[in-house]
Order: sequence, then C-alpha cells, then structure tokens
Amino acid sequence: MWEYDPVMFSRTLTGLTLAFHIIYATIGVGIPLMIAIAQWIGIKKNDEHYILLARRWTRGFVITVAVGVVTGTAIGLQLSLLWPNFMELAGHVISLPLFMETFAFFFEAIFLGIYLYTWDRFENQKKHMLLLIPVAIGASFSAFFITMVNAFMNTPEGFDIVNGALVNVDPIAAMFNPATPTKVAHVLTTAYMTSAFVLGSIAAFHLFRGRNHVYHKKSLYLMMKVGLIFSIATVIVGDFSGKFLAEYQPEKLAAAEWHFETEEKAPLMMFGWIDDNGEVQGAIEIPYALSILAHSDPTAEVTGLNEFPEDERPPLIVHYFFDLMVSIGIFLTLISLFYWFGIGRGWKIVEKKFFNFLLVLSGPLAIVAIEMGWFYAEFGRQPWILRGFMKTPEGATSAAYVDTMLFLFVGLYAVLGTASAIVLTKMFKNNPVEKELEEHALERGDR
Repeated sequence: MWEYDPVMFSRTLTGLTLAFHIIYATIGVGIPLMIAIAQWIGIKKNDEHYILLARRWTRGFVITVAVGVVTGTAIGLQLSLLWPNFMELAGHVISLPLFMETFAFFFEAIFLGIYLYTWDRFENQKKHMLLLIPVAIGASFSAFFITMVNAFMNTPEGFDIVNGALVNVDPIAAMFNPATPTKVAHVLTTAYMTSAFVLGSIAAFHLFRGRNHVYHKKSLYLMMKVGLIFSIATVIVGDFSGKFLAEYQPEKLAAAEWHFETEEKAPLMMFGWIDDNGEVQGAIEIPYALSILAHSDPTAEVTGLNEFPEDERPPLIVHYFFDLMVSIGIFLTLISLFYWFGIGRGWKIVEKKFFNFLLVLSGPLAIVAIEMGWFYAEFGRQPWILRGFMKTPEGATSAAYVDTMLFLFVGLYAVLGTASAIVLTKMFKNNPVEKELEEHALERGDR
C-alpha cells in the first residue's frame, strides 16, 4: 500500500522548483552582460546589427525575468512551508543575504524598466547604455547573495550552537564562509557562459534553417567568442572548486569520482558502472588526474569514501551528474575554440550544415550542464541540509498537504514554461530581423 512521505514530497517539490527556476535564473544573470557587450560593440563600430541584437535580446530578457520572479517567489515560499525546522534553526543567519538578494533584484528591475522604455529617447547611445550597467550589476549581485545561502548550507560558519540553537551569529562570517568564493565564482562564470551559448545557438539555428543574414552571423561569432572566454574561466574555477572539495567536503569529491579507498596517485574515473561486487567497471580512467584536481600534485593522497560513516555518504548517482557536467563543459570549450579558430583561418567546415547543427546543440547542452551541476551540488551535500548540524529529514515539514502542493506547482511550471516559450516565439517571429532593420533605416532617414 502506498504510504505518504512528506520528506520525499518536500524533496521532490524543492528539486523540481530549483530545476525549473535555475534555467530562468541563469539566463537572467548572464543575458544583461551579453546585451551590454552587443550594445557597446554597436556603438563603437556604429553597427546597427549589434544595436539591434541588444534591443531584441532585451525584449526576450524581460520575459525570462518575469517567469524568474514567479519561480524565485515559489522558492522563498517553499523554504518556509516545506523546511520549517531548517528555517527555525538557520533562518536568522541566512536572512541577511536573502534580503540583499531581494534588494539587488529590485535594483536591477528598476533600471531595466528605464532602460527598456528609453531606447529612442537618447540621441547619444552611450548615455542610454549607462542605464544597463546597474541592470548587469544587480543581476550578478542577486546571484552573488543567493549563492551565499547555498554556500552556507555546505560550510556553515559564523555562529555558536547552544542547546540546539544557533547563537552569537556573525552575519559577515556566515555569508563569507569557505564555500562562498568558489561557489559564487562558479555560478557567475557558468551563467555568463550558458547565456552566451544559448544566444549563439539561436543564431546558429537561423543559419541552419538557411537564413544567412549577416545579423545572425555576427551574433553567432560574438557569442561563440564570449562563450569560449567564459568556458575557459569555468574550467579554471572548476579546478579551484575541486581543491575546495578536497579540503572541506572530501566525501562529496570521493562520491563524484567513485573513489572508495584512500590512496596516493589517485586516478579520475569517468562514467562506467558498479557491479554486484562493488567494483567499478567500464569507466574511463585518467591516471593521477584526481590527485592533481584535489591537490595539484600527481602523487598526493586523496581521501576515499569508505573513510566516512555510511549514513553520511552522498548517493553514488552524483558520479553521473559530475561526469555529464564536465563532459558538456569540455565539448562547449572545444567546439567554440574550433569555430573561433576556423573563422579566423577561413576553414569551410565551420560553415557546413553538420557543424552548424553542433552549434545549435550548444545552447541546450549548456542548460543541461547547469542542471547537472546543481544536481551534483544538492545531491552531493546529502544527507545534510545544513552540513554537520541538521540532516535533510530533520529539516522537513510533517504536514499532510505537500503532495497537493507538488501537483499544483507542476501545473504552474507547465503553464509558465509553455507560455514563455509561446510568447518568445511569437514575439520574434512577428518581428523578423529584416523588418526591424528596415524600420530603423526609415526612422533614421526621417530624422
């Protein structure tokens, strides 16, 4: 007989909300920077194509912000309703970064509205672009503050615990805990990278469909270049993240690599499976790589998962999340590098339809990599909701309504996802690039 489990439903609903929200949140953080880059190039080169890129991307960005507001509000609501014991324990510690995140969002939204509705009010485009700086700063700081909360859940610091309560809270120490630098850097670089590849894949799709307008070619080249820069930055930050995990969350790193026994010269294991005897089979083994990732030393000792109590080990499925994230990141770096190098050298292969199709895939794959990264981050922290202090079941509600909430939110996300896709599609389909360029040319002629 089926048994109602509020912890399972709470985990499922929170995971679903985060998985849906992170798509819009990632784009919301990264797109303002892409808009700023395009508009700056357009002003510098006096190129109408780049100016139009900024205008069209801004319209689409507004839709994603609107959906992100709804899903972000849902996360705040669910923290209180689904995880009341966690909020009772740590709510007063994480309240400051949560407030700062809200402030950063309103700061962004105010200037976004002004920026959006003053396109044709400035004769000097440089002055108009100044309005975009607070938008980009607000978006990035919004991610900065909310990531601090997640970092605190992984390495909680800045308080004393007395009789099961967190007291003598130092909010600055709690916010700038050991996980904050690598987590914030990773979130920001991957958001910029993902946004670049999403916009690049849209341009590649138009070229794949035979719409060879120079507007799409400029968009693709610009976004592949930006995507390459931030994919390399992500690799560098990922290396620092590996060293952070080795020092502060060694069980999470060991689970990601199916590294069970503590040993020197540890290899890195990619994919594979575990047989009935607990042995890893079919994995791609890279000698010394895990020791290098963990300690920058090919002979260094890496702590194995068997060193930790069984009830404090992350689920082994995180291995696949980690491998997919890394594999997609490598693919995106290589394909953008090949494209950039190929364009510079005049290689015909980068204009072939097959290669163009690979570029179309770069955007969806970047989104998948973001999802895998967050799956790894959250599953890899288990069984803790606040590492070392509270396990996930202890933080959850025991209420009887969570299953109903799950079904209602599934319906809400289905409506939001479908509606945003329809609106974005119709918005750009009814206003093709050629039509807008012609209208702007006529406007300049009238002036």
